[in-house]
Amino acid sequence: MQLTHEDKEEALKRSESVMHNKKQNELSEYYKEIAKIIKQYDEVLIFGPTDAKIELYNTIKDGLAYAKIKIGIKPADKMTENQQYAFVRTYFTTN
Repeated sequence: MQLTHEDKEEALKRSESVMHNKKQNELSEYYKEIAKIIKQYDEVLIFGPTDAKIELYNTIKDGLAYAKIKIGIKPADKMTENQQYAFVRTYFTTN
């Protein structure tokens, strides 16, 4: 059986869709794990250079368990570990 160009294209599209869905499911599970940790705190800062911080926030914002938690969201460039500590320290001492 000879695959046509259209058959190959269709197979590639299905494969890409499966990979995208798998990645989305893994990301959703990752956010759920972080959300469990956030429940332990009264105040949390979510920061970073990508939109992941917004995606995480959107995952938890409507949950009743998070209603009393003060959640800050700040954009931030890529930082070293020491820069992250300083960023968080500054945030919590000025807010």
